[in-house]
Amino acid sequence: MRLLFLGDMVGKTGRTAVWERLPGLVSDLKLDFVVVNGENAAGGFGITEDIFLETISAGADVVTTGNHVWDQKEAVVFCERHDQFLRPANYPAGTPGRGSNLFFARNGARVLVANVMGRVFMHPELDDPFKCAEAILEACPLGEQADAVVFDFHAEATSEKQCFGHFVDGRASLVVGTHTHVPTADHQILNGGTGYISDAGMCGDYDSSLGMDKEEPLNRFISKMPKGRFEAASGPATICGVGVEVSDRTGLAEKIAPLRLGPRLGETIPEFWA
Repeated sequence: MRLLFLGDMVGKTGRTAVWERLPGLVSDLKLDFVVVNGENAAGGFGITEDIFLETISAGADVVTTGNHVWDQKEAVVFCERHDQFLRPANYPAGTPGRGSNLFFARNGARVLVANVMGRVFMHPELDDPFKCAEAILEACPLGEQADAVVFDFHAEATSEKQCFGHFVDGRASLVVGTHTHVPTADHQILNGGTGYISDAGMCGDYDSSLGMDKEEPLNRFISKMPKGRFEAASGPATICGVGVEVSDRTGLAEKIAPLRLGPRLGETIPEFWA
């Protein structure tokens, strides 16, 4: 199975780039399943229902989120209407929406996708992500109820991300770190067969500060005084993500490589899909 994960869409330029390129990627690369993190898609802060629906129409099978999931207040309402929209699963019981769900890929495979948020340097501090993941895997184990398992681990600390990867190694097809918006070079297949990358990067303008227009963040570092609001950068976007070949027999990763498309960082398509 061919699975693609795209990192956090940031603002109009990021989401537009994904909408324009994703249909061709699904067709040309014969992708079976696509996950996109959309938590920064609305001006850099949260996501609206219209943006969610447009992302699904472009070819995403699931849209995950993170700590900005509720920044657009309408998300509290529309999250209940859409099975393909996920918020972090380790929010307290009773929180609107869902944190994991089972989906069908284009090849008919059953894909469990779970969105979990780390706790180190993160706000709000949610329930234990490791216990949460354990419960998700017990309810829908790889090789039994699911043919593939994907975790979006939305976290700040690389150590927490790596430990989470090792925690589910052999029980998940792929663990992708999101949130820090900078693609890491540590894509690998862990000892137990789980594909892993500490951060997929963002889909947005890299002539920026993590997708935000760089002038206000720079001002705050220098002067310690705000002059205005953070605004999403509006230059040409680079799409960043990771591609994985998942074994139809075991549900574990066989190949993993980054995908990058756009004016910065250099264009890269996983060579096993080229």
